[in-house]
Amino acid sequence: MSFRPLGPEGGCKDTGSCPTSVNKCLLESLILNVIAKSPSVPILLTGGTGYIGGRLLANLLSAGHRVRCLCRDPSVLRQGEDTNCEVIAGDVLAPDTLSAALANVETAYYLIHSMGDRGKFEELEARAASNFAHAARAAGVKRIIYLGGLCRDEDSLSAHMRSRAAVGALLRESNAIVVELRASIVIGSGSLSYQLIASLVRRLPVMITPRWVRVAAQPIAIEDLVEILQRCAHRAFDDSEIIEIGGPDVVRYEDLLQTYSRLTGRKRLLIPVPLLTPWLSSLWLGLVTPLYARVGRKLIDSMRHPSVATANRAPELLGRPLMTLEQAVLRALDNEGHLAPQTRWLDSHTAGGTSLPESDEKWRIPLSDDRSIELDIRPEDAFAPIQRIGGETGWYYGNWLWTLRGWMDLLVGGVGMRRGRAHPDMLAVGDVLDFWRVESYSPNSYLRLRAEMKVPGIAWLEFHVTETESGSRIRQKATFHADPLAGRLYWYAVAPLHQFVFGGMLRNVARAGQRQADV
Repeated sequence: MSFRPLGPEGGCKDTGSCPTSVNKCLLESLILNVIAKSPSVPILLTGGTGYIGGRLLANLLSAGHRVRCLCRDPSVLRQGEDTNCEVIAGDVLAPDTLSAALANVETAYYLIHSMGDRGKFEELEARAASNFAHAARAAGVKRIIYLGGLCRDEDSLSAHMRSRAAVGALLRESNAIVVELRASIVIGSGSLSYQLIASLVRRLPVMITPRWVRVAAQPIAIEDLVEILQRCAHRAFDDSEIIEIGGPDVVRYEDLLQTYSRLTGRKRLLIPVPLLTPWLSSLWLGLVTPLYARVGRKLIDSMRHPSVATANRAPELLGRPLMTLEQAVLRALDNEGHLAPQTRWLDSHTAGGTSLPESDEKWRIPLSDDRSIELDIRPEDAFAPIQRIGGETGWYYGNWLWTLRGWMDLLVGGVGMRRGRAHPDMLAVGDVLDFWRVESYSPNSYLRLRAEMKVPGIAWLEFHVTETESGSRIRQKATFHADPLAGRLYWYAVAPLHQFVFGGMLRNVARAGQRQADV
């Protein structure tokens, strides 16, 4: 058998300069070739709809691996059409759904976290990890690769970082070899940390900086992180390990702001203040960045302690130098030039938080606003403005009211309106449109959005375009499954605004469709 030098798939390109021994590189190469030629052995990926998981999925498929994705809603995975990608409906909080996903699996990625979830997220994360560990042990899984946060276990950790460490310990109860990678902040187009930095610099010429911006971190480029994750599937490990990884630069958060400012040609003044509580900081971030208070508080709580590796093993795992902070930011800026980034943290379901369960009967009192209009244009022209709704296009009527609703949502810990959309006119199931998410989509025909703002119930907005003898018909329907008391009070309180907003929106969508047909 011949051995080939390895690139992004695993191993080392240059064994002469790699800190890993030649024999170990050859062993990793052998493992990789054997796995690549064994299509019957899938790699299980959880978190494939998330920012990092989505990038890893694309890399694994590009390398020719067979990947099985565990997903609560299989329709949101666009790569599901790839013949090497099998998508199985399941939920780590529902143990009965895990056995089919883990069948015949030797290596599994656990990339699930609950930063955006409401309620007792530590309890949810512990239950999810325990369920997965027990199912993995029953299925005979040999290796679990888990991405946690870079922290010291002896520190007085935030709830978020404490939960990250606890998940690793629970996964080790599976009897599999658990490779727990602990990373600091991730820099890449669409990442949470990068979007936070970019938003602050772009919007604020003068920044009042709280104490946490002077805490040290060791950022890592998303491309390097994903490649390390991929290589860990093939590297030889004798036992479970906790591995700290980071980029070559140790910086403070204020250095990140200054680096982005310098590389984008913006001069920014940072004014330090001695005290700004996590609660006040989260509200401040919610005002000027795409974050919202719930995520902001968890993020800032995690920033109170340094996230610096005591023994950085990233160069060893990667087999080459990692990107510097400046290189990572430049790469992210270059990728921002693309209309649709590969993945965005804001598009992940974690970013929207958990929704109320549809199976709960108390949310089954339906209220609706249903209206339609007929046009003498083709269905594709009538649907074109619907496909562009949200983001920079707006909502066709009363945009200031939509913006006000977004600010109100932020004030109560919701997602607000500033997530935008990833592409100005392309849609797919799972995409974010401001504080909505695409739940169902058929080109030139149907779009159903599910609300992710805070409401006492579950809300949808639907557009259905059908062909008629004279042209086409647009049906627009807002549906609200309301809480029996609070939900009904909310619906009837805003009903007068619905008459203006929904009526005006349908009229202006029709006018935009007519202009589209006249072009």
